[in-house]
Amino acid sequence: MNSISNSAGFTLAGGKIGVLVIHGFTGSPVTITPWAKYFNQIGYTVSAPCLPGHGTDWQKLNETTWPDWYSSVEQSFLELKDKCDRVFVAGFSMGGSLALRLCQIRGSEVEGLILLNPSIHDRRFILKLTPILKYFIPSIKKGATDIAAPNPPKHSYGRTPLKALDSLRKLWQLAERDLYLIDLPVMVAYSINDHAVDPENSMTVIDNIFSVDIREVVFENSYHNVPLDYDADLLNTESKLFIEDVLSGSLQRGPDFKETDLVDAEFDSIISGLSLDQSAPTTYLDELDNFDEVNRFIPPNPRWLKLDQTQRASAAAFIGSSIYLLLYTLTDFEVFGVWPAVIGFLGSIATIIWRTARKDDDLEDGSIL
Repeated sequence: MNSISNSAGFTLAGGKIGVLVIHGFTGSPVTITPWAKYFNQIGYTVSAPCLPGHGTDWQKLNETTWPDWYSSVEQSFLELKDKCDRVFVAGFSMGGSLALRLCQIRGSEVEGLILLNPSIHDRRFILKLTPILKYFIPSIKKGATDIAAPNPPKHSYGRTPLKALDSLRKLWQLAERDLYLIDLPVMVAYSINDHAVDPENSMTVIDNIFSVDIREVVFENSYHNVPLDYDADLLNTESKLFIEDVLSGSLQRGPDFKETDLVDAEFDSIISGLSLDQSAPTTYLDELDNFDEVNRFIPPNPRWLKLDQTQRASAAAFIGSSIYLLLYTLTDFEVFGVWPAVIGFLGSIATIIWRTARKDDDLEDGSIL
């Protein structure tokens, strides 16, 4: 059962020019419906899939990973390509990172790329704890929807599932790492008052792709979800102009980039550093075989862990924090919020590890490694 009305994916028949429109993380096609419908109104065939785990509930999303979302995007792209002569890709938020990944793999089959407030990284320290927190906290509460216009429709979940978020971080890493593979015409549109995705994401894309024609569009009156906000008409107009300029040839693909040339150059560099001199009487492998057994590493026998008073207190804090987090997640029990318990949980683990590691070392307090 869907918790978000009208969240199913859809296809709108049109002409031989196709546009694949991709929604964002925890969202649904509702977030991009006005944008997608505009493309169809001006004559384009449109595909707007609902990504796996979206449009239902956050628990379902927590059971999916970024390859699931990408597979859905690629399948929709191939189906649209069968119907159309030329296809454009438009991605919003996480849809932007999926669109980038699609173009990094199938860029030669895409005419142009439109990115709307794309997300490809989040530099906040708290996100680095996601790989640990996801095992103890299934989800966290989200703030109010990031739309300046009043009374927006319900279009996304009220909680952020952490397992899915951790998978999204892996997609970000790939999309950002391979930005240099993007050489097709790109329109990067972003809001300067985006409270969900830092506009620095868009700057990262602009600074690292290899496209020769990059069109930058800035929204001053909208927050994150522009298709449902005040600048929706501006988004539609700029998207239309971008596609028309690509179709007319005004915007061109970048110079051919042959990745095989780069691989060959790296291989030649490695080969040039190798020596084929066989004059040495023995090789390094021969010397390894001649090592005496006494010189080989012998792993120490593990000891039972003995806790001092501080470690026992930390263990108690660990258990208490774990119980609190479990109650907070599964029930309505809440005394002081979730983050003090998370900090206590992580702090107790760090204290136990630190005290154990320091017990038998040879360094005095104040020594520097």
